[in-house]
Formats: sequence, structure tokens, C-alpha cells
Amino acid sequence: MSAYLGIDVSKAKLDVVLLRDDQAAEAAQFDNTTKGFHSLHHFLQKRHAQVLHVCLEATGYYGDPVALFLHQAGYTVSVVNPARIKGYADSRLSRNKPDASDAALIADFCRTQQPETWTPPAPEQQELQVLVRHLDNLRDMRQQEHNRRQAGIPSETVLKTIDDHITFLDQQIAALLRQIHDHIDRHPHLRQQRDLLTSIPGIGDITAFKLLAEIRDIGVFDSARQLAAFAGLTPRHHVSGSSVRGRPRLSKRGSSRLRSALYFPAIVAQRCNPILHLFAQRLLNAGKSKLAVIAAVMRKLLHLVFGILKSRQPFDPHFLEKRAALP
Repeated sequence: MSAYLGIDVSKAKLDVVLLRDDQAAEAAQFDNTTKGFHSLHHFLQKRHAQVLHVCLEATGYYGDPVALFLHQAGYTVSVVNPARIKGYADSRLSRNKPDASDAALIADFCRTQQPETWTPPAPEQQELQVLVRHLDNLRDMRQQEHNRRQAGIPSETVLKTIDDHITFLDQQIAALLRQIHDHIDRHPHLRQQRDLLTSIPGIGDITAFKLLAEIRDIGVFDSARQLAAFAGLTPRHHVSGSSVRGRPRLSKRGSSRLRSALYFPAIVAQRCNPILHLFAQRLLNAGKSKLAVIAAVMRKLLHLVFGILKSRQPFDPHFLEKRAALP
């Protein structure tokens, strides 16, 4: 008997809906904790749903533990881009509903679309992501303290405390950067991918770290467009009836961390990357706004990232000339 489980993940709870052949959908809720995972497993065993396809959205820290638990318990698990679930909901003209309906939608998506099976990332990939995300947190904290320092606080005591905290954060950031460098250098495939990424003008070490941490496994993407969709960098059109109205905008339904990692590199790449400089100039000459051009360069930069990681060949500034010379 086929069975499908949709899980809507939040920080504290897991809302689930179980679909089985010729039986009514069954909803339940569990804590998003190890104890809750065991309760969910017991719930499934009681319903003889050992042959089960589980589906949940890619939500990072909140969803990874339950996905890993169910994978290790022997279930088929799919972790999908939220944009795919949103697109499926749009195709069914779904409206805003309670969480249980979100889980039902995910279960139905799993039943009808049969998404690809998820496998846990390698331990070194998981560790890299945790390290890089913590680096982002420390840098954000430092910026907050810097903003407080510039706010005109009249107390010298408070200013001294802020300065001390900034010094401490600088030390933590420097130490964490050394740990990230050492971690990548210890794993040849990560080191090779970092070197490939930094061969692209506009991408430095820190951007390479972020890209490797958030993409994790380039092998799960079949095309550059899939990777761009994962990052939320594909255009979204406003459609009314049979017409397309309004300017296309970024979908922003994917990884905000990946988009954030590409923003400033795209600005730099417009100046120093020969391929992207020509691309940006062509868009500007066509009357595109500066922000639209930056978004397009971000997407194009991600296409370069995909091609270089897939081919395992460094950036070639003469690529366009060579392609034009082909018969």
C-alpha cells in the first residue's frame, strides 16, 4: 500500500498529514524534537506505513533534523525547494489555509509529483554550513554594535562596553575564518571547489565559503536555471487571465542566504568580470534600471558558478570569444 506523508515544519512543531490508498487523510502534530520524532515514527508504525514517501520543504535548521531521523529510520525522504510547493499550490488555486492544510498540500505534492529522494549532506558539508552561518551571525552582531557606536550615545561607560564587544567580536570572526580555511583545506573536494569559485572575477574567499555552504551539492541541480530557482533569482511575471502585466520581478522564493551572498559580488563583477561587464553594459544601454541589472548579473553569476562547478574547469575570460569562433 502506497503512503505519503507531508510535513509542515516550524521551529517548535511538525504538522503532518498522512495519505494512504483508499483511506481518508489523517492529520497529526508532533514536537520538533528528538522525542517528537520518535512519536512520529511510532504513529507511522501503528498505521503500517513502513513503505512511505515523506516530503517536507527545505527550511534549513528546523527541518534538517527530522529529515535525517526519518532517512535513518528507513523511509524515503524528499526535501524540496519551497518554490516548488508554492508553484504547485498556485496551480491548484489554493488559498491561505491553516498549517494542517499546508501539510496536506505537501503530501499531495509528494503523491502526484514523486519528487527525487533526498540524501543527507556529507558531514564536512554540514560542518561548513554551520561554520559559515555562524560567521554571518557574528558579522551581523558586529554591524549592530558599530551602528550603536555611531548613534551618538552620550555615555562613555556604554561606549567603552560597545568598543570592548566589537574587539571581542573581531577576535571571534578572525578565529572562525581561520577555522573555515582549515576545514576546507582538510577536504580536497571542498578545496578544489573553493579554488574554482575564486577563479571567477568578483568572487573572493568569503563569497566562495557562502556559496559552498548554501549550495552544498551541485550534483542535485540538473541545470543552471534550477540553481537560480533555488536561490529565488528567476523572473516572476504578474499574470492576469491570458495577459502578462507589469515588470518581471525576482521570485525571491528560494534561499535568501544565497541571494544575499551574491549581491555585492555582482556589483564588483560588473566592473572586473569581462563577461559580466559586457552583459551589464548591454542591459544598461537597453534602458534597464541599475537594480534590475544587478539582479540580472546575480543570476548570470550563479550560472557561471554552476558551469564551473559542473565542468570542474576554472573561469575562462575568453569563453565568449572561443564560442563565437566555433563553426
